[in-house]
Amino acid sequence: MEHGFDAEEIQLVVFELAGESYGVEISRVQDINRMQEITEIPHAPESVVGVINLRGRVIPVVDLRTRFGLPPAEHTKSTRIVVVQMGEEPIGMIVDAVSQVLRIPTKIIEPPSPVLSGVDSRYLRGIAKLEDELVILLDLDYVLSKDEQEFISEAMAESV
Repeated sequence: MEHGFDAEEIQLVVFELAGESYGVEISRVQDINRMQEITEIPHAPESVVGVINLRGRVIPVVDLRTRFGLPPAEHTKSTRIVVVQMGEEPIGMIVDAVSQVLRIPTKIIEPPSPVLSGVDSRYLRGIAKLEDELVILLDLDYVLSKDEQEFISEAMAESV
């Protein structure tokens, strides 16, 4: 079992954020949607932009650029909300674009470098070195801070 991956290969949904490629395991991805109207939640942490209504379910949405300390960007027709299972709750993540679904051998995944693009290494599972690009693998269990997780849990409990 290499770097916490229990299979010889994994399937990833790869998305773009500020010119970098990030991947999350496809088993954690519930939905990929075009940008839609987001309802703000008062007093939310900066990275929690609000909630969307997805087929009758209220889903909190996080701006990954803000979360990772990257510069803001205008939303384009490529902007997507990727809904992933993060802990108990489905969470929408705003990304610049979803580029591909990849199947990669876990042996090409290296542990994250502590100097990697300023993104906090706590939420990185590793780096997949492909022929023409690096894909940063996110650990969805650590992407949100404790404060953000608690805020979302409380907000979701109140909306039920």
